[in-house]
Amino acid sequence: MLNTLVAAPGKWRIRPLPTFTADQKDWLTRGGSLTAHLRELGTVTVDVTREAVSQPWRDEASALNITPRTPVWTREVVLNVEGVPFVAAHSIVPLSASSGVWQAMRRLRTRPLAELLYSDSSVWRSALTSRRLTAREPLYRLAGAQMPNEAPHTFVARRSVFVRKNAPLMVTECFLPALWSFLEHRDRC
Repeated sequence: MLNTLVAAPGKWRIRPLPTFTADQKDWLTRGGSLTAHLRELGTVTVDVTREAVSQPWRDEASALNITPRTPVWTREVVLNVEGVPFVAAHSIVPLSASSGVWQAMRRLRTRPLAELLYSDSSVWRSALTSRRLTAREPLYRLAGAQMPNEAPHTFVARRSVFVRKNAPLMVTECFLPALWSFLEHRDRC
């Protein structure tokens, strides 16, 4: 099972697309905590937009080697830097693990998931994969809701799976245009 977790199913790729900008390639492949990287840009806050039992998206089920009808605990958040939405994130864990190995995920409230993932040395992470998201993707809708009047044609996203005691937790992070604008402005100054 664990070997299938590091594969990049469907359109998710281990190497970022060559058409991505240098900043996009950098942020899509940065290891460690995304929250920690965002903190280098300013004060980070977490807005929880959804926590619920649901079913995995088709490509998530495939990547986690579970059936599409397996119930999962879903947590969706927006990571803001200085009050501006920079990342929309969607995390899932099989429901059985959300009341076992990954039960702390249900108690995070507005704390970042990174506090859970990077505080336990027994947790390992798969390779990061990335892709462009179009309006047909469920995560596009979450990201687009952060900018309803100006959503771009596509978003850039990355995904990885964290494993603790053979229980997977998938994190998908969608980068919002405000991050790219911030980085471009910072580089010019």
